[in-house]
Amino acid sequence: MLDVAVQRESGWPDLDWDAIGVQAAAAAVAQTPFGGLADAEAVIEIAVRLTDDAEVHQLNAQYRGKDKPTNVLSFPMIEPDLIAVLTQNSDDGEVILGDIVLAHGVCAAEAQEKGFTVEQHATHLIVHGVLHLLGYDHQGDSEAEAMESMERAALETLGIPDPYLVRED
Repeated sequence: MLDVAVQRESGWPDLDWDAIGVQAAAAAVAQTPFGGLADAEAVIEIAVRLTDDAEVHQLNAQYRGKDKPTNVLSFPMIEPDLIAVLTQNSDDGEVILGDIVLAHGVCAAEAQEKGFTVEQHATHLIVHGVLHLLGYDHQGDSEAEAMESMERAALETLGIPDPYLVRED
């Protein structure tokens, strides 16, 4: 079972972010070989923090050596090849998959640029972050295309348009 806890700081729209987080996480997980996590007996915990650009800037500098805010950061707590083992052998029935942090200003600017709502874009970034927690990355072209394909499929199940289409204004 997926357990997504969302902590929202001021500035973010007043929405049911816990439900949005669960839906986004479940949609992302369903596109991977880890699809069974949604129905696992163990509780698979993901924390999502909706914060401001300053906090994400600090985290990005501290953990990635990049002195600027970014839209989303993911902090996996376990190696992807251990997920199945840990979900079956958890001492307390809980497995902490990791943390995802979103920057409001960056997210809102990107949403406007793409013609999306903040909710739609944040949902996309949570999907993206969950895929990172599961070990997916976008370092090379083939990795990026595979990850983007999973994101598109997950977002389609949520009724969110393809975020990678180039808009013709």
